[in-house]
Amino acid sequence: MALAPLPDYPWDAMAPFAESAARHPGGIVDLSIGSPVDATPEIVRRALAEATDAHSYPATIGTIDVRTAVVEWFARRRNVPGLMTDQVIPTIGSKEFVAFLAYMLGLGDGDVVVHPVNAYPTYAVGAAMSGATAVASDDPAEWPENTRLVWLNSPGNPDGRVLDVEQLRVRVARARELGAIIVGDECYAELGWDGRWASERVPSILDDRVTGGDSRGVLAIYSLSKQSNMAGYRAAFAAGCRETIARLTTVRKHAGLMVPAPLQHAMAVALRDDGHVAAQRELYRRRRTVLRDALGAAGFRIDGSEAGLYLWATEGLDAWRTIARLADVGILAGPGPFYGGSSAEHVRLSLTATDERIDAAIDRLRALRDTAAG
Repeated sequence: MALAPLPDYPWDAMAPFAESAARHPGGIVDLSIGSPVDATPEIVRRALAEATDAHSYPATIGTIDVRTAVVEWFARRRNVPGLMTDQVIPTIGSKEFVAFLAYMLGLGDGDVVVHPVNAYPTYAVGAAMSGATAVASDDPAEWPENTRLVWLNSPGNPDGRVLDVEQLRVRVARARELGAIIVGDECYAELGWDGRWASERVPSILDDRVTGGDSRGVLAIYSLSKQSNMAGYRAAFAAGCRETIARLTTVRKHAGLMVPAPLQHAMAVALRDDGHVAAQRELYRRRRTVLRDALGAAGFRIDGSEAGLYLWATEGLDAWRTIARLADVGILAGPGPFYGGSSAEHVRLSLTATDERIDAAIDRLRALRDTAAG
């Protein structure tokens, strides 16, 4: 089957607003896409340099070292003991995995891919690339009988919503009723902020309390882009169902989808060092606190956002009007409509800006408030 037509890349529509924000005398404060701005930890950069003698082709399945590091990390950080190294595969970032999973699973016409209502657009794009139909639904009872792949995202992008153990368990049970693969996109799991998630770990879909100790049909994906400032490394992995990992490994071998060997070594080092993750979390905590307070003072309501890398905000206006108002004071945000039809009045603001730029945004939000008051 030929590749179906795909929508235009949504961020291209932001060019006029970026130009408007850049004209601000103090320069643009870009809180839109969420690309990390802090330095990659020295321990990771040193590991990469040490592994540059990479004369052989890397294994698609990954080195035993990186797979062992993933298994250890799941046990230590995600309350998922008992994984084996043949249940893990490194990926070239998480986006390529999201985009190609439906295709690699052999989905096509007549199959349904379910994703959250407020969602990262690539879930739907991946369905389109395989010829399947994307359905946005947060209610497992509504998932169609021909559902073959379910995407969960907890903590959610853009809205920071967290699914607890019971909510995950219900969704896994429903996917199994349907004979569908279910995948938890958990890339923001280290960034819990409010309520119970200020002290509890965000649960993984692979937690035994969710799966009953049986990971068949269940995958989790994770990225080091945010927790370790490794977005430029394209370092991520999938883990869970042994049979599904084996199928994906075969497809990826034929396609030559291999994570470079030096990057695999850097991934293993990053996964074994919790200290830099804790330090990065504290940077985001400070930025989140001051930005959230400034948005509230400027008349915005923050919805969800209990975890993750974003604030999901509304001032009760059409999202594009808010995007324009923010651009007028030099702030670039992400429009809610990029993330689903239920987001017409929301904007997403990322925490990935330097302290200096976050402080500039706070000053500009005061100006926005004063303009509205006048």
